[in-house]
Amino acid sequence: MAVAPVADDYGPPLPSEAEEAAMISEMRERGEPVKPVAPPDDAEAETDAKAKLPPLDSLVKQVPPDVIETLDELFRAKWVGVRKVPKAVLKEG
Repeated sequence: MAVAPVADDYGPPLPSEAEEAAMISEMRERGEPVKPVAPPDDAEAETDAKAKLPPLDSLVKQVPPDVIETLDELFRAKWVGVRKVPKAVLKEG
């Protein structure tokens, strides 16, 4: 007996492999295209993201002062700045 993957706190339980296979089979019977989704290559994804994104400082300058002040009031947090965190520092999973 297969165990369904555990859902996170942000949505319903994930389908089991059998349920997913049944859904894909039904989609094929209806003539819907079924394409497997390959996970992106991390190095390629980071390169593409860097090429498409504007500089972070220019985005921070676009935040109006009244919005920063409202955020400070609502969340009782002081706007200090935005920093990019290296991927190696982040926890996996």
